[in-house]
Amino acid sequence: MLTGYRLMWMMVIFDLPVGAKKERRAATKFRHALLDQGFHMCQFSVYMRFCGGKEQVETYTKRIEKELPRTGLVQILCFTDRQYETIVSFDGRTRESAKENPKQYVLF
Repeated sequence: MLTGYRLMWMMVIFDLPVGAKKERRAATKFRHALLDQGFHMCQFSVYMRFCGGKEQVETYTKRIEKELPRTGLVQILCFTDRQYETIVSFDGRTRESAKENPKQYVLF
């Protein structure tokens, strides 16, 4: 059964070097790979994706691992849909409304 405790979110955060042209290209390629896999950008180095469960998280983790640049730090955080609902965000000094969960769940 799909519940807010089984449904998961993945957050990929990274700090990649961009001093040299080759490093910038690698960082851009990595960001595009995340977008191609259905992640959306929350901040420049923070991307998120909704997943149907831990199995799907593992699948995307392996895909991300194949796209890793040679240098830099990449971290993946996973949390439940219920935890996602508790995120508190501010835009400037204004508190944003609670995060909305996707209207349609991913079944594959």
